[in-house]
Amino acid sequence: MARTTTAAPPEPPADRILDTPFDTALGDRYLVYALSTITARSLPDLRDGLKPVHRRILWGMRLLRLDPASAYKKSARVVGDVMGKYHPHGDQSIYDALVRLSQDFSLRYPLIDGQGNFGNIDGDNAAAMRYTEARLTRAATLLMDGLDEASVDFRATYNGEEEEPEVFPGLFPNLLANGSSGIAVGMATSIPPHNAAEILDAAMALLGNGELTDTDLLQWVKGPDFPTGGVCVEPAASIAESYATGRGSFRLRARWRREELGQGMWRIIVEEIPYQVVKGKLIEALAALVNDKKLAILGDIDDESDEQLRIVIEPKSRNVDADMLMESLFKLTDLEVRVSLNMNVLDHGRPGVLSLKQVIARWLVHQREVLVARSRYRLGKIEARLEILGGLLKAYLNLDEVIRIIREADDAKADLIAAFDLTETQAEAILNMRLRSLRKLEEIEIERENKALTLEAKGLRTLIDSPDAQTARLQTDLAAIRETYGPTTLIGRRRTLITAAPDIKLVPLEAMIEKEPLTIIASQKGWVRAMKGHSDLGAGDAIKFKEGDGPAFAFHAYTTDKIMVAASDGRFYTLSPDKLPGGRGFGEPLRLMIDLAETTSIVALAVWKPEAPLLLAASDGRGFIVEAADVLAETRKGRQVVNLKDKAVLKVIRPLPPGDDMIAVIGDNRKLLVFDRAELPVMARGQGVALQRYKDGGLSDARSFVMAEGLSWAMGGASARTRTESDLTFWKGARGSAGRLPPTGFPRDNTF
Repeated sequence: MARTTTAAPPEPPADRILDTPFDTALGDRYLVYALSTITARSLPDLRDGLKPVHRRILWGMRLLRLDPASAYKKSARVVGDVMGKYHPHGDQSIYDALVRLSQDFSLRYPLIDGQGNFGNIDGDNAAAMRYTEARLTRAATLLMDGLDEASVDFRATYNGEEEEPEVFPGLFPNLLANGSSGIAVGMATSIPPHNAAEILDAAMALLGNGELTDTDLLQWVKGPDFPTGGVCVEPAASIAESYATGRGSFRLRARWRREELGQGMWRIIVEEIPYQVVKGKLIEALAALVNDKKLAILGDIDDESDEQLRIVIEPKSRNVDADMLMESLFKLTDLEVRVSLNMNVLDHGRPGVLSLKQVIARWLVHQREVLVARSRYRLGKIEARLEILGGLLKAYLNLDEVIRIIREADDAKADLIAAFDLTETQAEAILNMRLRSLRKLEEIEIERENKALTLEAKGLRTLIDSPDAQTARLQTDLAAIRETYGPTTLIGRRRTLITAAPDIKLVPLEAMIEKEPLTIIASQKGWVRAMKGHSDLGAGDAIKFKEGDGPAFAFHAYTTDKIMVAASDGRFYTLSPDKLPGGRGFGEPLRLMIDLAETTSIVALAVWKPEAPLLLAASDGRGFIVEAADVLAETRKGRQVVNLKDKAVLKVIRPLPPGDDMIAVIGDNRKLLVFDRAELPVMARGQGVALQRYKDGGLSDARSFVMAEGLSWAMGGASARTRTESDLTFWKGARGSAGRLPPTGFPRDNTF
């Protein structure tokens, strides 16, 4: 009986567990992910300026024979081939990349010629891939020129069934000409488009003199050249520094002109907008300026664009200065943007930030390697052909003997090799000749071809061995491409103007706001509104509030003023009256306009006066004087001015007239103290100093006054009488003292 064997049981999973620190395991795996993102997704290759997805799209289209002279094919066909053979990712991501390669407002030199709706500068998306068609452009074919000549290495695709090039060999300077952008893990790249003719001129100059510096190359490379045009107003020194370091930015503006309408009337026509600015959103931003009246000198805007961009901007009046209006719009909208430069690229798989010279020089090194590889490939083809031609010539010289051997020999091939000292390849070529090739004319053609190929092979050997010959050949080839993209051609002419920014002194935006009277109303629960005109502040019954709410602050202001808001936590905020909600309804909560804590109340709401310092006092009896400028806040988060301790709150905010020389303080314990104003420090921020000492309670009120005029307070009642105490010697003391009971008739609520 045969003995059967059973397979050993599988190794328990627990035995395959590796005891590794968590941070090490996580770091190793994250590093793999980061490297994949950097090298295979986000950063372009220095040699062809492409990311893998772009390279695979162009390669797939080349295999589909979608050259510029062929018919278009559906984008869905291209996306399907690329996704199935080379790029195993989502079809939408591939199509989005294909769309961008075809947009003439995204790429300076589009690599794909699209037919159909491929999106527009308004921000509209492209049509679905089943509706659009595509083929390659001349620039793409130049970029891939030489792929059939063993000029670059190929690698297997993700499934091992196909091959794809690691990089494109062509002489078109795509990296700088079309630029690139991307965000990887821990690094990013941002290269704006440039003029191809300028890059080629700089490359030819660098070939002739390798000692040229980045600054020297600026003779040819003036700056970025964006597909949407515009005006670059970055200073020359800043441009030079950006190219020398590989990092920087460029200030880009819309291109505009003044159109005269007659009788002194005019308007502004914007004909080019900055790169990557969506026109639809730009129009919305300009319209918001008009509707919100944020720019008093701006009248109206209109979008009259068709195939040509045309944005019409009308001034408020013909007396407005056009340059001043545009400078204001540049500051407020995306009519001016900053385009960053970060030349972080992959150089043989390694990321690094390079200068302008380094990018061009290393690109030329790649082109030199490609030239040598193509020359060797061509030389190999020529040598193989010369071998055959040599055998054919021997056959013509001994034609009768060759015919006899072929007719009579049992092994004609071996006899031919032995008789005429031929190689197997030559003997095979002789045996494969047609009878009509035996004409005398054919012999002459073979001799002519042999002579021409011999001469070409000699030149190729010289080219392979001589760096000077390689330089001369590259100069010639680059010059030929420059003719196609030269400054006199439609596609090659510079679109972005490089110039200095005009020296125009901007008027503050507050000064451009139309001055109109307002009445500011704030309720006890923090609802605020701005009523047009200066209403009667005493007519409280005419102002309606929500049920359970009532008036808290009411004062007159103008749209050009600034509103100061002081909170009980010692934080100050600043509001613009022209941005407050109108008088219809109950207004809006103040907490929607500023970041006010839930438990914090409003202590003061008034017009900010730049010339008046403020007396600030907290409930714990500490205070100081602050200059008006030190309470202004730039953001909705406000500015912390008074630092409070424990449960203390900000209680007093009073303006200090310049003539007041004394400070009066009264506490909850009904003790009054008067001291010199000079004893109170002026601070920008802090807790302040002790104004009065208390055993129980805290500060009730504080104010300033003129000692010679005495201290006055309201008597109350319908008569609204006031009382003045002229001799205050009894209450005068040092700051921080306890004070004494106030004069007879002082208000019982302990406030001035």
